[in-house]
Amino acid sequence: MAYAPLIIFAVIILFSSIKVLNEYERGVTLTLGRFTGVKGPGLIILIPGIQQIFRVSTRVVVMDVPPQDVITRDNISVKVNAVIYFRVVNPQSAILNVENFMYATSQLAQTTLRSVLGQQELDDLLAQRDKINKNLQEILDLHTEPWGIKISSVEVKNVDLPQEMQRAIAKQAEAERERRAKVIHAEGEFQASQKLSDAAAIMAVHPAAIQLRYLQTLTEISAEKSSTIIFPVPMDLVKMFMDNRKPQA
Repeated sequence: MAYAPLIIFAVIILFSSIKVLNEYERGVTLTLGRFTGVKGPGLIILIPGIQQIFRVSTRVVVMDVPPQDVITRDNISVKVNAVIYFRVVNPQSAILNVENFMYATSQLAQTTLRSVLGQQELDDLLAQRDKINKNLQEILDLHTEPWGIKISSVEVKNVDLPQEMQRAIAKQAEAERERRAKVIHAEGEFQASQKLSDAAAIMAVHPAAIQLRYLQTLTEISAEKSSTIIFPVPMDLVKMFMDNRKPQA
């Protein structure tokens, strides 16, 4: 029984020296404070009191960027939030080059979001979302590369506008729809006038076409429920009948 405490102590030391890293984890190992390698996945044996290990996940991390107050280039105040997708590609740099890479990435994303969107006008912010996302991704990836982090994507989620700005945009959209309707109506009138002008030119060359048009109009009117029809007869047609009734000399 005298060896029981030693056995228990040895078992505790043994279990504390054994670490198991999952497939998606890597362990940055320090020996007496100096970097000695990246281990894992699988079973890792450490020297208690001499070596220590920092676990780093290599899976893609989805991080929400809290809403940020942004003043656009045309002096409009908006609230914008985003989401970033990144993963650790160099565990050594993620542990040794920055104190807390998760917190550092979050703070960098917030400041970059305010800086980049502050250089955009409101119309560009609403219409060119893909271009802005790509610009944010390139800037963040450039700054996080020394930390061993790869930014794969940045997506601006919501752009919250003040109520008065929402009403102004709604009025602008309504005015734009009215403008397009008037332009379409004017183009239709112009095309119709061109067709009428072409038809008049044809009828002037072929007077019989006018008489055919009269007959067609008479057919259309007779289909309606009208009790009286007043139909003009061309004077050329009446004159033809009058000439036929004159006595032959």
